[in-house]
Amino acid sequence: MSGALPDQFAPVAVVSRSGVDESIHFGAAVCIGTGGHVVHTVGDPSVWIYPRSATKPLQALAMVRAGLDLPPEKLALVCSSHNGETVHQQTAREILAGCGLDESALRNTADHPMHAPSAREAIRAGIAKSALQMGCSGKHSGMVATCVANGWPIDTYLEPDHPLQRAITDTVRELCGEPLAIGTDGCGAPAHVVRLESLARAARAIATGAAGEPGDRIFAAMSGHPHMVGGTDRDVTRIVSAIPGFFAKDGAEAVFVGASRDGRAVAVKVSDGGPRAHRTVFLAALAHLGFDVAGCAGDLAERTLGHGSPVGSVRALGFG
Repeated sequence: MSGALPDQFAPVAVVSRSGVDESIHFGAAVCIGTGGHVVHTVGDPSVWIYPRSATKPLQALAMVRAGLDLPPEKLALVCSSHNGETVHQQTAREILAGCGLDESALRNTADHPMHAPSAREAIRAGIAKSALQMGCSGKHSGMVATCVANGWPIDTYLEPDHPLQRAITDTVRELCGEPLAIGTDGCGAPAHVVRLESLARAARAIATGAAGEPGDRIFAAMSGHPHMVGGTDRDVTRIVSAIPGFFAKDGAEAVFVGASRDGRAVAVKVSDGGPRAHRTVFLAALAHLGFDVAGCAGDLAERTLGHGSPVGSVRALGFG
């Protein structure tokens, strides 16, 4: 089964070193205007992708529709790929305690925190990798809590035919159309394959209110509590903190999506899946739509280093 095809991607970023362009990243991007029309693309916006964690707002939307009832800061963690800082782990514990459970109920992959200082602290303390420390424990805590609220089995909540996962697939289908396939994400949860433009439109539905009151709750949580969505020094946290009335979510393999209350939405995918360039491309797409990114662009500028000092940069292509 094919997903993304090479000819669907175009140059989206170039890396320079000492005045010479050294490397080029390919990818795809789609910008949707306030009226809901596509106003700019780079590459093919119909490319099929695994949004990976960029679909967490949709997964959380399904949970809220199924009865998950949490205050905004906890709901933001359910939508997160968090750093694993103390506040993130404690909030996940509180979600689980609220339904009478603890971290032993989590079925996501064990890991140390994504946040390097927190990981070093855990290792120095002799703390083994755990599901709680892993960046998806917020989502999985929400999944477990949703199962408890509905009387659904907990041990099998990651199975694609579990009532929770069927509800999530129905929500993805409603907002994105029929998924091309359903695979397994890094955390163990089902991962859907959707079109890049469909991902942008799903985020837009949540931001504008078209996804209903549960979508409004997701938007308020993620836009109001960006530290819970990512954490210290995270791109997504800095971007959302700098742009009022906006929410965003990053995903593995170089995916970024975001939308605002006024209907503007962006989704990007860098084809090589590496960590470099996707934030530069995302910021360029936001600027192309008229978002004021001055409050975060400087901090998030990607620079090429030579002997420890900046000697070049990563700059976006295809946005004028």
